[in-house]
Amino acid sequence: MSEVRACAVQMVSTFDVDANLRSAERLIGRAAEAGAKMVVLPENFAVLDSDNLFKWGEAEKTQGIFSGFLSQQSAHHGVWIVGGTIPCRTRPDGSLVSDKRVNATSLVFNAAGEQVGRYDKIHLFDVSVQDNQGEYKESRVIEPGNALSVVDSPLGKLGLTVCYDLRFAGLYSALSEKGCDAFTIPSAFTARTGSAHWEMLVRARAIENQAFVIAPNQGGQHTLKRETWGQSMIVDPWGAVLSQLESGPGIVVADLDFEWQREVRAAMPVQQHQCFRAIVKK
Repeated sequence: MSEVRACAVQMVSTFDVDANLRSAERLIGRAAEAGAKMVVLPENFAVLDSDNLFKWGEAEKTQGIFSGFLSQQSAHHGVWIVGGTIPCRTRPDGSLVSDKRVNATSLVFNAAGEQVGRYDKIHLFDVSVQDNQGEYKESRVIEPGNALSVVDSPLGKLGLTVCYDLRFAGLYSALSEKGCDAFTIPSAFTARTGSAHWEMLVRARAIENQAFVIAPNQGGQHTLKRETWGQSMIVDPWGAVLSQLESGPGIVVADLDFEWQREVRAAMPVQQHQCFRAIVKK
């Protein structure tokens, strides 16, 4: 593995699920035509309406509309797909999520259309934001995940995360300890928080862990109250933005040079130098 072309898909999803799937299909096709081997969709790419997450929630053991769509698209185009997030009514062990909530689940499909990974969003966005919506409370409709997820992929070991996870550096440090070469961060950052923090957080996670970061975001005006920041980007282990899209639907494509990543890590072996945990434990 030396260079691999990756793509972050930016969308402006609506409450129309069919329209969202058509948009995703078109953008995945564009990514495949551009030569991408790994395509990452944004958070809530298919279902934006939080009040209807349970209605659309899937049971992982039974292929539903969204997992079926992702499987079909990956096999049709011969690309790997990280499916942003979809609502899942069942936990990874097959048990039902309680209280009519769902997991916000990021599924990974290989180029043959086979599901090879799952991550359930751990950190939920329960915050007050000074925008037109004002308050966000994901825990009302989403049950948090409780496990890290690393997938062997064309990008090496791929650490799966989602949106608000981005603010918790310890999560990425833990994934790095598992050998991750790259992270995916499908997101729906608000315009207000995104304008202040999005780029610096994405670049910080890349620099701290000397990892590639593929960060697709929702990017535009969804409703009168809901606006997302966009600025989907792919960042290299030195913190440089390789490719970026300001707003609106589109794709962000970049070639990830893993030989150069090995050189960066060898020249500055940050992970080997990390010793504070041993001090804290004393």
